[in-house]
Amino acid sequence: MQRRHFLKLTAALSAAGALPLWSRSLMAAERPLLPIPSLLEPDSRGQYNLTARQGSTQWKGKDVPTWGYNGNLLGPALVLQSGKAVTVNIHNRLNEATTLHWHGLEIPGAVDGGPHASIAPGTTRQVTFTPDQPAATCWYHPHLHGKTGHQVAQGLAGLVLLEDNESGKLRLPTQWGADDVPLIFQDKLLTKQGDRIDYQLDIMRAAVGWFGDMMLTNGVQYPQHAVPRGWLRLRLLNGCNARSLHIAASDKRPLYVIGSDGGLLAEPVKIASLPLLPGERFEVMIDTSDGNAFDIVTLPVEQMGMTLAPFDQPLPLVQILPLRVMASATLPDTLATLPVIPKTEGLNTRWLQLMMDPQLDQQGMQALMQRYGEKAMGKGHHEMNMGGGDSSMAHGEHSMDHGAPSQQKTAAAYDFHNGNKINGQAFNMAKPMFNVELGAVEKWTISGEGDSMLHPFHIHGTQFRILSENGKPPAPHRQGWKDIVNVDGWRSEVLVRFNYVAAAEQAYMAHCHLLEHEDTGMMLGFTVT
Repeated sequence: MQRRHFLKLTAALSAAGALPLWSRSLMAAERPLLPIPSLLEPDSRGQYNLTARQGSTQWKGKDVPTWGYNGNLLGPALVLQSGKAVTVNIHNRLNEATTLHWHGLEIPGAVDGGPHASIAPGTTRQVTFTPDQPAATCWYHPHLHGKTGHQVAQGLAGLVLLEDNESGKLRLPTQWGADDVPLIFQDKLLTKQGDRIDYQLDIMRAAVGWFGDMMLTNGVQYPQHAVPRGWLRLRLLNGCNARSLHIAASDKRPLYVIGSDGGLLAEPVKIASLPLLPGERFEVMIDTSDGNAFDIVTLPVEQMGMTLAPFDQPLPLVQILPLRVMASATLPDTLATLPVIPKTEGLNTRWLQLMMDPQLDQQGMQALMQRYGEKAMGKGHHEMNMGGGDSSMAHGEHSMDHGAPSQQKTAAAYDFHNGNKINGQAFNMAKPMFNVELGAVEKWTISGEGDSMLHPFHIHGTQFRILSENGKPPAPHRQGWKDIVNVDGWRSEVLVRFNYVAAAEQAYMAHCHLLEHEDTGMMLGFTVT
């Protein structure tokens, strides 16, 4: 449902008395309405067009330069059918190269959109692929090596809604923007003047990631959204560069997780709150039949022991206002049939050791202490959950400042592109690290031992199953199809299978989805033949 249609709906319902008095007064207030991404329509040839372009977005009363697909910020949702071919034309109208990665889709390396698939300014890349996997909420975003964090921070991201016949038979909410609502969460940091996004890849952020002090939902701060009374479906995406979130309802009503990165779970999982790593998606259902308004909030997250304002308290992300109109969707008892995880004996295994350069670790932590003092040490760990409006680094620290006119200022004293590594090697565009046999099932162990950083680890070209996460069995809502696994100071194991070819010229990636770690080397390429 387009935003204009939603405005008409709420206005009509209010005039008809379907909205309670308190709800009508709130909807008339100055607080913004939740923008709903439009559903991308094909052109006359049946092809889809996405244009990366510059624009501006108003935050805190100022027009701020931002980037978006087909608009000023973020992008439209692309609806795909499993088993049906799709052609997308990706136009680059930026003043620098970019790529477009289909995060979560199992498609060949040639169309996956990794760092090898660079699109020069003023040019177009056409990709055609046929997704063949269960219905899921995926997303698309840039993947240009060394600048992924910068380009995502500027606003480039959008949703992919993959549908299939099986999920269509369930009575899940499907009214886009009404009872089927997307929520894209991102934090931003503006300059002191508030006139641009303040993105710098410096020593501190190469170590712990880029964090903002302003939280956005679908591009606006703390919006409100009216929904029919009954079962509400929320499609959640943590689109932050580095910040983990912890989603809950302000009145403690339960969340029912029905899907993770790669599709529906076997059955709904009732939880009180939902941790959400950068890049992760979950679909949750919430019962709003009582008609009471509530907020979706993010609870304080102590990734490294410190949480600064405004993230040191439950922070409201969006207010949900139930209408008198009743929705007809239900919460099914069963959702999808997941294959039984096979035994791992005899499978090919791989060990991936995530490593930070000791010099980067030491200097990054020193910079953190210089900026935040003792708070930066928290409970004896390094902290990642940071905010603040002044991004200047103490003692003249060097940086790659993608927002400055020079576009890139690299310190001779430190090579940012080799600051983070996997198995002792920083990412090498020209040399994939290994080859996987097409169709083979493998057990991968991703280790963060000896590193106190959080690493949300993402693998291209597959949806995997988690065997263990930081030495423990995965939580019930994390036992479905996933493309991101939590690696946090220990080791995690996943069972992966690749059904498509990826040649060296368009290799698949495996990397930390804390984007500043990815941009500084914690990524590898691999082939599938």
